[in-house]
Amino acid sequence: MRGWMMISVAMALAVSPLGAQETRVAPEDHTPPPATLEQMDWLVGQWVGTGIGGAPAMESWLPPSGGTMVGSFVQQTGEGAIRFTEHLYLMEEEGTLVLRLKHFNADLTGWEEKDGMLTFRLIAMEDCAAYFRSLTLRCADPERPGDGLVAAVRMREGNELLFNFRAM
Repeated sequence: MRGWMMISVAMALAVSPLGAQETRVAPEDHTPPPATLEQMDWLVGQWVGTGIGGAPAMESWLPPSGGTMVGSFVQQTGEGAIRFTEHLYLMEEEGTLVLRLKHFNADLTGWEEKDGMLTFRLIAMEDCAAYFRSLTLRCADPERPGDGLVAAVRMREGNELLFNFRAM
């Protein structure tokens, strides 16, 4: 738990106040729109860019397999060491999409409980963009989907972490 709290504090300090919001929220009783993994084909690939505090970050997504896209995320320190990682599952569920993830410290200890994970339910789907509750994945330029990826996550405090990636 100590590592999680240190990372949480570091994240909060690294985030600037909300400007143009990337993430969306919806009421708990919101009905997610219909969506399939086919609509997320633009996400497949390896992405590199900047993350927390401008430090290097990487994200990778595999093609769908059995109704799930598997992804991984690495946030580095400014010196290039691993700060933390995430293991992500983007899944079709009940006619829509849901994104689940688990965080790991650099020593592979988990942030969430053994069987716990964070779950992000779909709020809206657009061309080259998926808006989950408090998490956004979208093309940096919808006219050129393979060139760049923007990922954003809303923290409990209301601040957003913004990650800008380019194709590797």
